Amino acid sequence: MKSKNLSENILRSVKSKGFKYIDLPSVIEANHIVQRSGENFRKFIFSFVDQNGSELCLRPDLTIASCLRYLEKNLKGKEKIFYSGQAYRKSQNKKDSIIRNQIGFEILGSKDEKNDDKEIINTSLKSLQSLKYSSGTLTIGNVEIFKLLISKLEIPARWKLRLLRHFWRDEYFNDLLKRLETNADIDPTVVEVDKKKFLNLTKQDPTTIIAGRSIGEILKRFDTKIKDPRTASKGKKVSKIIRSFLKIKCPINNAAKELNRFFKNNKINLVVDQKYFPISSNKVSKLNIMFSTSFGRQLEYYTGMVFKIDIKSNSKMINFCSGGRYDGLISDLGSQKKVSAVGAAFNL
Repeated sequence: MKSKNLSENILRSVKSKGFKYIDLPSVIEANHIVQRSGENFRKFIFSFVDQNGSELCLRPDLTIASCLRYLEKNLKGKEKIFYSGQAYRKSQNKKDSIIRNQIGFEILGSKDEKNDDKEIINTSLKSLQSLKYSSGTLTIGNVEIFKLLISKLEIPARWKLRLLRHFWRDEYFNDLLKRLETNADIDPTVVEVDKKKFLNLTKQDPTTIIAGRSIGEILKRFDTKIKDPRTASKGKKVSKIIRSFLKIKCPINNAAKELNRFFKNNKINLVVDQKYFPISSNKVSKLNIMFSTSFGRQLEYYTGMVFKIDIKSNSKMINFCSGGRYDGLISDLGSQKKVSAVGAAFNL
């Protein structure tokens, strides 16, 4: 899809929906990326140290650069913006290009979140008119529904945090579910270390104060940590519910019905309505519109609605556009307040 005319058509289309064009810096502070995406992400960025000793990097992602702009300019209120440029990211696959051309658009700082979700998808669909294609699929997910499910499950709070934190790491998440099934609360090596500390403390005076707590209090906390309050059968049940939930996939107009049936069958006190689905039926020619509970696990910063548009052009399937809601990103980058954010990017 490397066509100058296509890029220009998309830019015109986005602008016609009221988005304002902005320029973004090519170089940003590396710590913003590492703190947000983890130390492991460092191997994917092109970084260097400037004359003042600060570590900088070429932007690996235009979304983060845009959110940093909103934060650093101390902007307030709603802003509809779009931008284009190159993102630079290393790849473990030698065939992948390190330079990625993107056009992105976002709505930041708005209080009308559900309508903003609709606008982002509708703007993406309008831009799709610039391309010739034979068929395609619009896939929609919602990370918020998974969070609601986890909040209703009968597992300790630490397990809920663990599952939410690692939802986007598919392999590790599956490992957590296996540990849930076998009643292995935490990594076995950590448990053994805790047990040794526990035994050493039992030999000391329980009234002795360590770091502001008596040894008696510390022993009680250790005892709770080592002894998992779940039973093995309950862990298996919860794991089965989560695995079954992540298999739900259906046409978008059946999404609420399928989810509510699932919640009812598993005796989960939860009901979802149409507000979680920006599009309720297929009004788009040549596109199948599907809902998938497992979609949205690719990027950690998504917090709500997520979507992608895949199209078939010249007998090849192409990811034309993808995006979603990331309300926690600007606060993760340093904002004292939560700033709503939703956007998408076209892959050119």
